[in-house]
Amino acid sequence: MTSQKSRKYGPDARDIVFTVPNFISLLRILSIPVIAFLITKHLMIASLIVLAASAASDFLDGYIARTFNQVSKIGQILDPIADRLLIFFSVLALAISHVLPWWMLVLVMLRDVVLGAMTLALAQRDYGPLPVHFAGKAGTAVLMIAIVGLMVAEIDQSQAWMQTLHLMATACAIWGIGLYWTAGVIYLVQAKPLFEQAAAEDTAKRA
Repeated sequence: MTSQKSRKYGPDARDIVFTVPNFISLLRILSIPVIAFLITKHLMIASLIVLAASAASDFLDGYIARTFNQVSKIGQILDPIADRLLIFFSVLALAISHVLPWWMLVLVMLRDVVLGAMTLALAQRDYGPLPVHFAGKAGTAVLMIAIVGLMVAEIDQSQAWMQTLHLMATACAIWGIGLYWTAGVIYLVQAKPLFEQAAAEDTAKRA
């Protein structure tokens, strides 16, 4: 657990905004409502095509940023935001389409709200983001696999193998949400001593 004070975001930080990777990240975020809309209209093949393009852009912006030294603070913020939004709106669209139960959406949304509030609270106390935990990466990956599986399964539910895929993808989604929350609890545990340290510093200043 090594969250640093946001001094790492001081004068030496990369504050570049207008870069090619950031533009690609913005396009990826803008594609998310399109994916969700296509899912609600049951245009699964079209939504899969847009999703594949979004995934390719995720790889591309990271490659360009590293290769051409265009890594920036805003880029490091946009990337995880894009992942969170993609998962939330995809699960929302699948719930609206009665492909996933609403309780799954509630669990995904609640976790992101809790961690979002925690991140803002840390930022107000001059702390940077917590290091990404493997469980968080795994949860995101498993949820994305589940979302893709459900989208493919909805193309033609008249076929038995599609129905089997739907059951497997739903089980995968439950597993992914479990990992998602496991990472969330880990982040809260990591943040606890930071809040305690900030409270102690505030008390010392008032003394």
